[in-house]
Amino acid sequence: MRTRIFCTAKIHRATVTGAELDYSGSVCVDKNLLNSAGILPYEMVHINNINNGNHWETYVIAGEEGELTLHGAPARLFTKRDKVVINRLENIPYNEVEDISQKVVYVDENNKEIK
Repeated sequence: MRTRIFCTAKIHRATVTGAELDYSGSVCVDKNLLNSAGILPYEMVHINNINNGNHWETYVIAGEEGELTLHGAPARLFTKRDKVVINRLENIPYNEVEDISQKVVYVDENNKEIK
């Protein structure tokens, strides 16, 4: 079946709270933000660094309130206080593209959802 790739969820302008090189790789994101965006633990995401243009793909781990910590190799590309956009991409069959929608979660400087 042929599919097209769409960005169906994003967490917009979140603030990196930590970057730990000595870890097995992933990103911990506030579990409340994940729930709001409909992103599941262990789901693959794309992270774009607004400050320096770096891009990384990794999987998500549910984190503590306000947390956004990159682990492993991306700790060399993202630093504390960088602003990022976290995108979930989804393969949608060609015959279902009319039903596409995107969930955008806007956050403040403390990674609290702006409603």
